[in-house]
Amino acid sequence: MLVLSRKCQESVVIGGSIGLSQLLKVTVLEINGGKVRLGFEAPADMPIHRSEIWDKLVAASTPVNGTVVPAPSSG
Repeated sequence: MLVLSRKCQESVVIGGSIGLSQLLKVTVLEINGGKVRLGFEAPADMPIHRSEIWDKLVAASTPVNGTVVPAPSSG
């Protein structure tokens, strides 16, 4: 796991494997007590889920011929 420190309004960019294409930009929007608000900039076709939702989607997926088929998007 890579651990980075960022201040409010600072970002981290996650790039593609080819060239310098940007896949995801995560910006710290607000730090208030024990909560951090993050903003995500990504292509519209890239799903972004909280980890607890992702875990439920993975648990609901069904193996078909050795391939995991993702559960339908809940919106």
